Amino acid sequence: MGSHRKLGFKSDHRVAMLRNMTADLIMHGRITTTVTRAKELRRVAERTITLGKRGDLHARRQALAYLYDKEAVYKLFEEVAPKYKDRNGGYTRILKLGPRRGDGAEMAIIELV
Repeated sequence: MGSHRKLGFKSDHRVAMLRNMTADLIMHGRITTTVTRAKELRRVAERTITLGKRGDLHARRQALAYLYDKEAVYKLFEEVAPKYKDRNGGYTRILKLGPRRGDGAEMAIIELV
């Protein structure tokens, strides 16, 4: 899959966080996080939406194997993916918000276009 950001986590913790963030993005349409997490989430979310666009049983099972949240997978296949049937990638947008008050981390909103 190439390189990825480590985000200061062990790999299993990082993968779990990205799974949860992807499910939240699908369920809510937009989430607020740090810029680096948003950029890493974009890679995972775009792949997941592409699975949703395929729409077959194998794609649904692959999405369930990654996401664990049945409601999110249902919403992905029934509501989110059909919106992007004529779009080749670029399903997410990252808007920078500026530094976080506590530690100065650059914050961003990632949303479905």
